[in-house]
Parts: sequence; structure tokens; C-alpha cells
Amino acid sequence: MRALLLLIGLFFLPLCQAFAGLIWPTPNPAFQQGKSIKDYVQPTASGKIESGLFGCVRNDGHKFHEGLDLFPVERDRSGEALDPVFSVLAGRVVHVSATAGHSSYGRYIVVVHDQQVPAFHTLYAHMASIADGIVPGARVESGSVLGRMGRSAAGYTIPKSRAHLHFEIGFRLSDQFQRWYDRQKYSQPNRHSVWNGMNLVGIDPLDFYTKIQSGQVLDMRQYLQQVPTAARIRVFSGQVPDFVENFGALVTRPYTGQKVVAWEVAFSEFGLPKEWTPRFESEGLTGRAGDVQVIAYNRKLLEKQSCRRVLNLSNSTSAPTISRGTLVTLQKLFGFQ
Repeated sequence: MRALLLLIGLFFLPLCQAFAGLIWPTPNPAFQQGKSIKDYVQPTASGKIESGLFGCVRNDGHKFHEGLDLFPVERDRSGEALDPVFSVLAGRVVHVSATAGHSSYGRYIVVVHDQQVPAFHTLYAHMASIADGIVPGARVESGSVLGRMGRSAAGYTIPKSRAHLHFEIGFRLSDQFQRWYDRQKYSQPNRHSVWNGMNLVGIDPLDFYTKIQSGQVLDMRQYLQQVPTAARIRVFSGQVPDFVENFGALVTRPYTGQKVVAWEVAFSEFGLPKEWTPRFESEGLTGRAGDVQVIAYNRKLLEKQSCRRVLNLSNSTSAPTISRGTLVTLQKLFGFQ
């Protein structure tokens, strides 16, 4: 345990200087020391190190992984992970799922970093245990211990040898998620309110940390600005979605006092609605409420996608169509049925 505490002490300070308190979520200092991903990323049973990264990294590139999997640096005599898991920034605990069988995340915690602009959340999954005092509404600081790394999950078993922290950074799509969920007629109740994984969309944690550490970006807003846009989609709707109200820093121009008739939404390659431009009645756009149009796209970026496509491509001459996944995202964002 003393060695573990020394690792923690060595690693906290440098990232604090890079981003107002940002730290790594586990005691392993390998990332900060510039080591290979093999020194901190936990692969799946395939043994392929990239399978623990974010993106189309599983099932030969055809299955999406929403986060970053990090292995422990300390275990007990029976082989169970002992690493504490830290809140990477100050924030507010908004969700604690303490029953392993209630989610494929197992035991998981969501913290909203409400002092950031835009605010974003981090998610910590497969926990062995939750720390005392980590309850919804609790304030945490950068470095607060949230619990212990583990291998909890529902519907499948994570062996001791692959105990890890599944770590996500992202945004919730809608505060009205329950309405969408109820329309799907799922057999299981939604036990996680708006913090259900189906209502969360994220960024690549490792890419974010790498760009922060190197000084390429200084905060989340700058990071999202440099994330490539895969497609711009115009949605005819006069409403202001929850997403816009919750993450106003992602809106490109003021809309208060204007009659909004549509929103032009820039999507990242994995479906994050990262930029929103309101369009006004005075601009003379033609379209009916509920109409959805692809107005621009990055073919090269879309062609390299093997999963989680924002648009479907048929050939080099045909216009792309909106994917089923993106249509579902628009349903959540705008309340479409």
C-alpha cells in the first residue's frame, strides 16, 4: 500500500498544472510518464491491446467500445484489484448504481464536472465497491476516492485477471430520456434515470488526455472544436432541445428573441452532437417541422468507419443517408417518435 501511495503522490501534480486539477482516474503513472498503452490499457480476452481503447476496436472493428479500460497496479493475495478510483476533476456525483446486476457497467458512478464550460460527465464502471459518502448530490474534489477498481458486471463475467476500470467522458443526450425508453417497450425497467448508458455519448478519453497533456488544447470546448466533423445535419424544429440548454457553450450564435425554425448539428464520427447552429425564420429556410437533411459530410472520415456510423454510404457517387443510430439519437434529442 505504501508503494501505491507513492505512485499516487507522484502522479497527481503534473496534470493539475495542465488543466485546473485534471488527474488520471487510477494510481498507475504510466500515461503521465509517456509509456506505451500496454503499460496501462486492459485488453479483452482477445489480447489485442487496442480492444481496451475507445472506438471501433472490438469484433475485428465492428463493435464499438464507449470508453477506456485501465488495469490495476496492485492486487491482494487472491488476485483481486486493490486500486482506488479517483474523480478526475471536482464535481457533483449525479448517479451511483451500487447493484452490480443492474447494468452491464456493473457498479458504476457518474460525476458531472459542473465547473467546466461546457459541463461534462465522467463515468467509472465495473467497481468492486463504492466509497463511503459517494452518493447522488455529494460534492467531490479532484482526486477524491470514489471506490475500488473491480470486475462487476451484469450478464457476463469479468475474470480476476482482467479486472479494470471502464472510464468514459461525455454528455447526456436528453433530460426526457425516460419518455423515449418507455416507447421502446423494453422488458427491464430503466434503473438509471438519464444516466442510462443509452442516453450518454462521449469522446475518446485517451485522445482528450493526450491533447490536454501536450498543450494542444486547454479545455473541453477547445477539444470539441478540433474534433473532426463527420456530418452536418439540419433538423427542422422550433424547440430548444435539452442538450442545447444543458450545453449552451456548444451553440455557435445567440438565439434568444429569435424565431428558431431549425438546428444545424455537427456530429463527430462516433455520433457526438458537438456543435449547434440555430437557423431563424428570417433566413428563409424551407422545410416542415420534423424534416431532417444532410447538408454536409466528410466522406473520407465516414469511409474509414467500421461501426457506429453517423451516415450510411453506398458508393462514391450516391448521397449518404442518415444511419439508424443517428435517427435514434435525433429521437432522443428532439423527442421525435
